[in-house]
Amino acid sequence: MEPVKDDNYKLEFDKVALKSKFESDSITIWGASIIKGQDSLYHMFYSRWKKDLGWAWVTHSEIAHATSKSPFGPFIHKDVTLGVRGAEFWDGLCTHNPTVHKFDGKYYLYYMGNTGDGVNPCVPGKIKYNWTHRNNQRIGVAVADDPNGPWKRFDTPLIDASSDENALDALLANNPSITKRPDGGYLMVYKAVGKKIKKISGGPVVHCVATSDSPTGPFKKYDKPVFTAKGHDFPAEDPFIWYEKGKYRAIVKDMHGAFTDAGQALVLFESEDGFDWNLSKNGLVSKLEINWEDGTTQKVDHLERPQLYIENGKPIALLCASDVKDEKGVLHAFNVQIPIKN
Repeated sequence: MEPVKDDNYKLEFDKVALKSKFESDSITIWGASIIKGQDSLYHMFYSRWKKDLGWAWVTHSEIAHATSKSPFGPFIHKDVTLGVRGAEFWDGLCTHNPTVHKFDGKYYLYYMGNTGDGVNPCVPGKIKYNWTHRNNQRIGVAVADDPNGPWKRFDTPLIDASSDENALDALLANNPSITKRPDGGYLMVYKAVGKKIKKISGGPVVHCVATSDSPTGPFKKYDKPVFTAKGHDFPAEDPFIWYEKGKYRAIVKDMHGAFTDAGQALVLFESEDGFDWNLSKNGLVSKLEINWEDGTTQKVDHLERPQLYIENGKPIALLCASDVKDEKGVLHAFNVQIPIKN
């Protein structure tokens, strides 16, 4: 039976418990994805790097693992899932932006990785990029029978940059999001940077669609960008896609108000087929603020990497990476699990 299409779909949130903030004094924590294990624990996979390195995610991020008895925390760090394994590997020095799924009894951890010279040009309060590492970003997947591991990594990327100089992803591919298609197979949306803009950072920055019959590929790429906005070279980032109530849906970071008048925010898109996406009727998901259960509303510098924890087909929590800036301009980052009203 076909699910009834909900054209008035809306995400609404309850206030956030203080235990639902995952942070560290010495480690920068960024971006998380949750899966429930056979052990009845909730397993969080997240990006992290040492705080004294500055904003060094491009060169020094690793994907770590924490657990909790609740999807709303508190989460306790357990181990490093995807750490350094040598500059000779495509993902040997840096792993970042995980998203975890369970498909047909196995666990799949999608992520981006890179390699390079290992040089970190950052200091706390001053963001600089190592462009070799950034431009080596590719998409991978690790596979396990249990979220506690062991995780099998692969020596080639799942999604590589295209060899065609005119391709949308000629320079790099990163930030994967994936969902099972109702008619079989898998749909992935990922961020891509081309080479048409002739500078070290490349561009434009767009999002691409790819499909596969298997969670581990091979993926077929489609030469059509999604989440685009006229007059913007970099309108969107960090999509999380899923299928619910008869449509593909996506929460996307609106970089600077390309889709609503709220400025930088999280917005909701929808699609009938996963290829043609439009802003939903209730398009604004969240401004740059967190409503805590103690009654305070915290304004934050960023609220991004949105990912849903979905249980029995229903979104339960919205996970976001967030940060605030201190008087020295240093970003202090944390992850937050926001309850969704049902």
